[in-house]
Amino acid sequence: MFDVLDDIISEDADEDAVGGPSSNVQYDDLFAALRSELYPGVSSFSSLNFLVKLMHLKVLNKWTNKLFDELLKLLKLTFPKIDLVESHYEAKKLMTKMGLGYSLIHVCKNDCALFWKENSLKDTCPVCSESRWKLQSGKRAGKNIPHNVLRYFPVGPRLKRLFATSKTAKLMRWHSTGKSKDNDVMRHPVDGKSWQEFDKRHPQFAGDVRNVRLGLAADGFNPFGNMSLSYSMWHVVLTTYNLLPWICMKAEYLMLSLLIPGPQSPGKDMDVFLRPLIDELKELWVHGLDTRDAAYENDVFRMRAALLWTVNDFPARSSLSGWSGQGYRACPTCNEDTPSMRVIGKTAYFGHHHFLPTNHHWRSNLQFDGRTERKRPPRRFSTTDILEQLRRVKTGIPGKHPNYGGVKRKR
Repeated sequence: MFDVLDDIISEDADEDAVGGPSSNVQYDDLFAALRSELYPGVSSFSSLNFLVKLMHLKVLNKWTNKLFDELLKLLKLTFPKIDLVESHYEAKKLMTKMGLGYSLIHVCKNDCALFWKENSLKDTCPVCSESRWKLQSGKRAGKNIPHNVLRYFPVGPRLKRLFATSKTAKLMRWHSTGKSKDNDVMRHPVDGKSWQEFDKRHPQFAGDVRNVRLGLAADGFNPFGNMSLSYSMWHVVLTTYNLLPWICMKAEYLMLSLLIPGPQSPGKDMDVFLRPLIDELKELWVHGLDTRDAAYENDVFRMRAALLWTVNDFPARSSLSGWSGQGYRACPTCNEDTPSMRVIGKTAYFGHHHFLPTNHHWRSNLQFDGRTERKRPPRRFSTTDILEQLRRVKTGIPGKHPNYGGVKRKR
């Protein structure tokens, strides 16, 4: 764990070397907790190691903060000499110093904008002019409580931590040596055409195998576990494709980056919530981060990252891409050539035989609609075609305010 703490403070140390005396005093309590024995005579556990494992158990078993506080009190009562924090609040402060914290970003009640960066000091939404704060009465009168809060987990520090220990740092190179030798076998995205095409277009990025390839997944869930309650909170998760195929999908290597508040799904306003993540990904792509590689004599290199693709179901794809998943042109691949028809009040999609070779015998099958299929596959739209379509799209006003088209259509 000393390596991990070393990696956390390395950036601050570099800044101090340029700007003045060291400010690593803020990490002294971390090193003190790591060096101190949990209990006199117990050298197998340090105070910090025990606290990290205890916090991990809290997450795995969904303990409440109150239960965690009561457990700490019981441990201190049973073992008076134990070296442990007093409360869950103190434990969180300690974890934040290890880079395990997150940012709270206030959100307009109508999802119009984030009170972040240029809007951080504003008390009203720059789009719909609604108040940032809830109206409070009684004991809470005078307290500023935001309507919605977005939780953002920075990606850069966690990517740097993958190189902080020699074991994971070596695994981050696997994609360069673990390619399938059989051209007809794909066992990892590195064997796919998309990865290879990306390498051809960006040879400088591909030149350093330590640069990180990411995938993004997003979906909604009900945090209360009660399906009768209509509530949709969305999470955005990143996975690192540098790793082995049987490791990159393990829970411990999936990085939660955003928790989007409910009760409604973000829908067309997904881009509002994605802004902190997109800004950081742009920074990682253009400038990167100075990172120490523990697998190569602590060599400092400029780590860059690229988002290769998204992985999601069809409704989530609609939110992420902006292409409607409903209507006569719902297929983002077929685009304007989507074969569809109205069947008993619903839209049906047909023409799957279009993709078959022209001489395939199924094209002559009359069982579907009594017709022989003679159409060719839908056009393959180029980047120029898609950019031209985007140019023609009218920019809408974000948010769900009733005055700006935010009223849901009644069924």
